[in-house]
Amino acid sequence: MDPAPGTDARAALHAHVERLLARLPDGLAERGGEPLRRVAVASDFALEVFTRQPHVLEALIDDPSLPMPPPRLDPATPDAWPAQLRAWRTAVSAGLVWRDVNGLDDVGDTLSGSTRLAEECLRLGLDALEGQFAARHGVVRDRDGAPVRLVVFALGKLGGGELNFSSDVDLVYAYAETGESDGPRPLAADEYFARLGRALAKLLDEPTVDGFCHRVDLRLRPFGNAGRVALSFAAMEQYFQREGRDWERYAWQKARPVAGDLDAGERFLVALRPFIYRRYFDYGALAGLREMKSAIEAEVARKDLADDVKRGSGGIREIEFLVQVLQLIRGGREAALRGRRLLPMLDALRAARQVEAEAARDLAEAYLFLRRVENRLQMLRDAQTHVLPDDPVDRLRIADGLARPDWAALVADITRRRTLVAAEFDALLSHRDESRAAVSGDLAGYWRALPEGGDARVLAAAGFGDPGEVDAALRDFARSPSVRELSDAVRARLDRVMPVMLQASAPADRPLQAMRRLLALLHNILRRASYLALLDEQPAALARLTDLVTRSAFLAERVAAHPLLLDELLDARVEGPMPGREQIDAACAAALRRDDLEAALFTLNETRQALSFRIALATLDGRMPAVESVRQLAWLADGVVAAVLELAQREMRVAHGTVPDAPFAAIGYGSLGGEELGVGSDLDLVFLYDAPADAQSDGRRPLEAQRWFARLAQKIVLLLGTPTGAGQLYEVDVRLRPDGGSGLLVSSLAAYDGYQRERAWTWEHQALVRARCVAGDETLQLAFERVREAALGRTRDPATLAADVSGMRARMRGELDRGRDGLFDLKQGEGGLVDLEFLLQALVLGGAASHPELLGPRSTPALIGACRDAGLFDAATAAAVTDAHAQLVAQGLAQTLDRRARIVPHSEALDAARAAITAVLHAAGLAPPHLP
Repeated sequence: MDPAPGTDARAALHAHVERLLARLPDGLAERGGEPLRRVAVASDFALEVFTRQPHVLEALIDDPSLPMPPPRLDPATPDAWPAQLRAWRTAVSAGLVWRDVNGLDDVGDTLSGSTRLAEECLRLGLDALEGQFAARHGVVRDRDGAPVRLVVFALGKLGGGELNFSSDVDLVYAYAETGESDGPRPLAADEYFARLGRALAKLLDEPTVDGFCHRVDLRLRPFGNAGRVALSFAAMEQYFQREGRDWERYAWQKARPVAGDLDAGERFLVALRPFIYRRYFDYGALAGLREMKSAIEAEVARKDLADDVKRGSGGIREIEFLVQVLQLIRGGREAALRGRRLLPMLDALRAARQVEAEAARDLAEAYLFLRRVENRLQMLRDAQTHVLPDDPVDRLRIADGLARPDWAALVADITRRRTLVAAEFDALLSHRDESRAAVSGDLAGYWRALPEGGDARVLAAAGFGDPGEVDAALRDFARSPSVRELSDAVRARLDRVMPVMLQASAPADRPLQAMRRLLALLHNILRRASYLALLDEQPAALARLTDLVTRSAFLAERVAAHPLLLDELLDARVEGPMPGREQIDAACAAALRRDDLEAALFTLNETRQALSFRIALATLDGRMPAVESVRQLAWLADGVVAAVLELAQREMRVAHGTVPDAPFAAIGYGSLGGEELGVGSDLDLVFLYDAPADAQSDGRRPLEAQRWFARLAQKIVLLLGTPTGAGQLYEVDVRLRPDGGSGLLVSSLAAYDGYQRERAWTWEHQALVRARCVAGDETLQLAFERVREAALGRTRDPATLAADVSGMRARMRGELDRGRDGLFDLKQGEGGLVDLEFLLQALVLGGAASHPELLGPRSTPALIGACRDAGLFDAATAAAVTDAHAQLVAQGLAQTLDRRARIVPHSEALDAARAAITAVLHAAGLAPPHLP
């Protein structure tokens, strides 16, 4: 770029400004004062407007904040419409220049003002033309006789509400229904709306003696210039399903209906959302962006656009693409990232930890600065330009207007910001390639030679302990149709991913099992190339996946069955704090926003899968202790049951109405009640209701209360067990209800109370110790607590209690203990988890009458603490038993995460835990006779 202009340019600028001011009517230049002179330096266009329309300048001098009223387009004088619209557009635009140059508006205000102006011109023009068309051709009507209107979609910066000062407007025309107009000269809908759309473009775009209103670009419509000017929604949807390309996803991200039938337009955009935002994390969008970047770079080189602040390296378009691609990648899963405006989306990406805070701040500042420069370039002569000027006087005008001492200082500011933007943009696209340096070339060559070539000795050299079997598994995979039929692009991704997986899985304890798990996962991933793109583009996710698959059969199976869980590997929240109970409940309740039952269940299943996966990852990584993991899994089940209860109640209300003033609750027993739920555990549930004997529902097909609640409970069990595309929620066990399998599925509160008081066995009261309400009406929850406290708080004979508990424990161990020489059953073995549960249950049943504080807690750690506080344990014993419980839970959870039985070899830590529990059992007189 040339050096800063000298005194000749400044003298020329001074003379030019004086000439502009001299053309104004007498007295206006003096009245305008310094604000007017600043505008004259920045904009020939504005001074031309003031010369033609002095009243505009007078209004700005008096009060620049007052809006300029839009024109009324009289149906009787259509020939006057173009001049009216052009005069108003230039007047409002001159006001934008005045406020921008004089510091009354910031960049956002100018972009919003340009957007509102274009929207209003489109609406004024369309409304006027629709009246004209209705008189000539009538109105298009759908099959029900309702009028059908044109929908004008704005794409690009107008759609995003960020239109620059002298931009064209990217429009697409559509309509909701086919049909025919009902006037004297009827037209089919496609011809009617095509003519109307062309008329609107001509009204705004065609140059006249008054200039233009807005340049209209219709080339972004389906099939471009070769396509119809207006399409029905059905034709649009078919096009995007069959023909839609990556660049159109970017274009329609910002789409917004701005004129015509706005409600219909918004409905269409909801239907189009799956085309724009995939349901999964869509790293395939990066490949499309790389292709677009290559095309842009070729255009920049061909047209010498180095000085273009929009299209050149580090320009506005790279900021837009950077934000948009990150939106496309994650927006299908995160609704907060589906916005149209750049800066709010950049902030949302920062909040989602997809952009570093410092980078987000720098990009936002660069965007605002470059948009201001762009606007000033266009304000100079109302030209659609983005290129820095060569003319010394123009350079001086832009630099002065932006408060820079000279052109060189302005260029330095622009260059610094563009360099920063280019670095961020390139880093986004080059991350994958930088990650491949550490991969063994021998492994890559071995994989590419399969299935016919390749030498298994390469696997042995890489560290595989059983290379022959791994080699055979890999050859079978390479021969499979799912691999042989891959496209070249997808095969290239697989060829990059496989060597990384091989190298990472070689050191596993059981590499053959790890490889078989990985290949099973890949078989499913290959059906949806975007998941393979995720692993190819994100080395951290690939490494994380390989690690968890080698360590956890359970998670490997989950990911293979539901590849959507791969998204969790890239969710920044995975590494952060785990969600609390309120967050889990809110995530589950979000599924209730889906009106369709099947869709709600699908969403709820996805939520459960994602959250349980996140909990399991935190456990595997050692970021969360196992006792906290099992508690969070129980909280997740609570949230799911509460959501399913609401779904079931909706179904019952529709079919049979409700039973007035009759509460219902689901009671969790066992590990659910004790907030110690394992991965893959079923739910022990008991259902209660409270209603008068003669109560019935108030719907069109009423049911007596007992039948209504029985059907409600059946629906809950059915919905929890219903398979969906996202999996099944939970298996349910209802055998702990009163009278077991022979009892009613749902009990009235009175019947439940009577059973607990009169017929329940000691083991049933033991189970009641851990029981708690997990979902349902709060009043019934409180009533259940009263029944429970009364049943557990009675005075009991110590000898009878000890005999009952010890006898039941001995029978259970005899039937269920799977331990054998050298191996210990963590749950049922002597000194295991069930022994500890029985101990605590016996202490509650024996001590609650004199220590009612024992009735509150349900979880094992909380019960141990309550026993300590009641004086039943000393502090050292409580600590030892708490540690023992944590040890057993951790080992048990590790086993179930790897799909192994909870039977482990003896170890020093395990034996210490068993000894602590056994000692307390003996001290309480509860050890079964055959315990040592």
